[in-house]
Amino acid sequence: MRGKTLILLAITALAGFPLHAKAASILGSAESFAVLGGSTVTNTHPTTVGGDLGVWPGTAVVGFPPGIVTGGTIHAGDAVAQQAQIDNTTAYNGLASMPFNSTNNLSGQDLGGLTLTSGVYHFDSSAQLTGKLTLDAQGNNNAFWVFQIGSTLTTASASAVNIINVGSNGGSDDGLFWKVGSSATLGTTTNFEGNILALASITLNTGATIDNGRALAQTAAVTMDTNTITIASLPPNNGPGLSGGLKFDNNGNVVPIGPSGAVPEPASFVLLGLGSGLVGLLAFRKRLLTGV
Repeated sequence: MRGKTLILLAITALAGFPLHAKAASILGSAESFAVLGGSTVTNTHPTTVGGDLGVWPGTAVVGFPPGIVTGGTIHAGDAVAQQAQIDNTTAYNGLASMPFNSTNNLSGQDLGGLTLTSGVYHFDSSAQLTGKLTLDAQGNNNAFWVFQIGSTLTTASASAVNIINVGSNGGSDDGLFWKVGSSATLGTTTNFEGNILALASITLNTGATIDNGRALAQTAAVTMDTNTITIASLPPNNGPGLSGGLKFDNNGNVVPIGPSGAVPEPASFVLLGLGSGLVGLLAFRKRLLTGV
């Protein structure tokens, strides 16, 4: 009876393990920030920021209100914003160092009208988006897109980024990162997605949105005017802010999570835990009964 009781107790404990497991984002503590500026964060007219808003090493946050921050806190030059900038810089450098296939060098091409599958895409200097960019996840639960942009990123008015064919997780573990070598400017009413990591500044013109993403500027300002920036989104591209798909390996390099480095589905963790736990407990029970 004692052995049976121990096994039942262990099964009960194992069944109580968390059902969800997610790899840490390469953004580190910056993952909670929807907006992070280097020198200042400024806003004109009603803007909604869904997530933390911060600035470091500067301290000025201007225009809140009329702007509002929901689901987060304003960190103006404090230690939280400082650590977020450190992690932002680490992610930026990691993204910049990722290797890319020569066929994915899009220098001189407009992103508008393209359909791109998971991978690393490179621009020697500036990148332009005019119209709609479609990103096809091909049903992959850890799809990722990295755009390495040497200088500026600019979108024309009413441009858009659209993700299609997300995996069974609804896109919640996908990653979309825009590594911008100087400054990013989103044109009026642009419907953007993903995480902009700019070395200098980020400007959102009137009505531009970053749905399911972030504006993270290292050294200069984030400037907003009647915008919405949120780290969470409605299906099919669920949050948190397309910050998945990638991880740091043991050498500090940014690499894809899947398929070779895939994190098991939540159910797999439970089954693995139950399986290994039961094997050990059965052996333990045998020792109790036999005295060996």
